[in-house]
Amino acid sequence: MLSFLQNHSWYVVWLYICVVFFARYVIIAGIAYLWLWKFGARKYAKWRIQEKLPEASHLWRDFRNSMVSMFLFATTGTVILELAFMGKTRMYFQIDEFGIGYFLFSMVIFLVIHDAYFYWAHRFMHLPGIYQRVHLTHHLSTNPSPWSAFAFHPYETILEVLILPLIIFTIPIHLYAIVIFLVIMTIMNVIGHLGYEMYPAGFLSNAFGRWNNTSTHHNMHHRLVNCNYGLYFNWWDSWMRTNHPDYVKTFDKIKAG
Repeated sequence: MLSFLQNHSWYVVWLYICVVFFARYVIIAGIAYLWLWKFGARKYAKWRIQEKLPEASHLWRDFRNSMVSMFLFATTGTVILELAFMGKTRMYFQIDEFGIGYFLFSMVIFLVIHDAYFYWAHRFMHLPGIYQRVHLTHHLSTNPSPWSAFAFHPYETILEVLILPLIIFTIPIHLYAIVIFLVIMTIMNVIGHLGYEMYPAGFLSNAFGRWNNTSTHHNMHHRLVNCNYGLYFNWWDSWMRTNHPDYVKTFDKIKAG
């Protein structure tokens, strides 16, 4: 992949990245949708977070908005990659340059920084005036599905993608570490919008479970709006006391069937 990207013009790179980003979203969200919403709808009905299903028109709206987000993500990624090839960023391309240990550690750092960035950017998008112009498009899905994962207004997409230059111009990060991170981010984002709670009963009864967010956690944010702002971890919601007081009760009720 690296040699292909380095040896082709920017517009070929842009087209390649567009295809990869579109495929990443469609494959991961599509697998979740087919597994739970189609083939497993009856089997997993007892674990639906909201009983009523959203209308088909809402699913298509979220799909279209997510595809626009993928286009903007891919365009930003192309610009960043071209700058990296010019030596203008801290992205590197040989794992041996920093070693496999740092390669793995950098992905952990990326997740932690992104989690903090997302929480505070999310709180910012809920400010009066900002919410209506930037974040309302995502909250049109009060009953989200896997297709809702990236259903953003373009302004929100731009705010979300700023994490990439923030990282790439700050710390050494390998191209493949970014690719792996983007896959993990997409999976976790789709999990947050599943509409079904697939974590096991009692998941929130221990420290590990309480540290991690669930589908129920983010679904409540879509439905109730002013709570549960976190992405991967529950650290910031716990520290800032923005978890909904009925979060654990709601999770346990869903898992009780």
